[in-house]
Amino acid sequence: MSTHRTTAASAGTWTLGDVTVNRIGFGAMRLTGSALGAPSDRDRVIGLLRRAVELGVNHIDTAAFYFSPLRSANELINRALAPYPDDLVIATKVGPGRDPAGDWLPLARPDQLRGQVEENLRQLGRDHLDVVNLRQHGLDSIAEHFGALAELRDAGLIRHLGISNVRPQHLAQAQAIAPVVCVQNAYGIANRISDKTLRTCGEQGIAFVPFYSIAGDGREAGGVADNDAVLAIARQHGATPAQVRIAWTLSRGPHVLAIPGTGNPDHLVENVAAGALRLSADELASLE
Repeated sequence: MSTHRTTAASAGTWTLGDVTVNRIGFGAMRLTGSALGAPSDRDRVIGLLRRAVELGVNHIDTAAFYFSPLRSANELINRALAPYPDDLVIATKVGPGRDPAGDWLPLARPDQLRGQVEENLRQLGRDHLDVVNLRQHGLDSIAEHFGALAELRDAGLIRHLGISNVRPQHLAQAQAIAPVVCVQNAYGIANRISDKTLRTCGEQGIAFVPFYSIAGDGREAGGVADNDAVLAIARQHGATPAQVRIAWTLSRGPHVLAIPGTGNPDHLVENVAAGALRLSADELASLE
């Protein structure tokens, strides 16, 4: 498929709270290094971020725990894009944390979330955060954690709240406390465990933001998962398997936002162009 002059607007838009974003966004996880852990080229990555915005990307997903020994995703975003465009929405996530050596810490307690929010504010050079997702792990109830974030929202540090890596009951727990503008869960052609949550989000006007939708089982290891059906459709359209997976993701509903990440400028252009790829009913059926 042609990638010539295709922008992130080609997939349409969605409203996150009170801000409208293009449905093709950008995930910052790979900014700090390759899948094998090799450090990224700083100037190349800064250029890639600026190119993403030029291509119409106005929704960037990041986290303070996206860092390598030499790079921090938040600081790269700050260096590349500040002063930030008025329409740019930067979503971050709190809950997980890493110590300065990069080792994972236990999930933050509710009283530790303010420190994580302030860390994101410092690194991004902002006085408030557009969207903060509570990323949970192993909690039966997220009420206490989400309540702590709702207090920071009331205090003006956060504009909108979301949740990540959640089970269906967590959405209701959060909504009883404060509005939820997005849910981030692992989801893709081969991982449909969140189908019910995706449908619930659509019914309630909440954005569903899948992660690992391209990498599939490989996840952090990088690369693109493919199967015969994906490869056949890619050949038919002159597209890449990643583009087919992004197009499938967007086909799941108008409230579904894609956040493919890459450190490769060519892949960035291809990912954005995938917003213009429309799969037929037969092609979608073959991917079921």
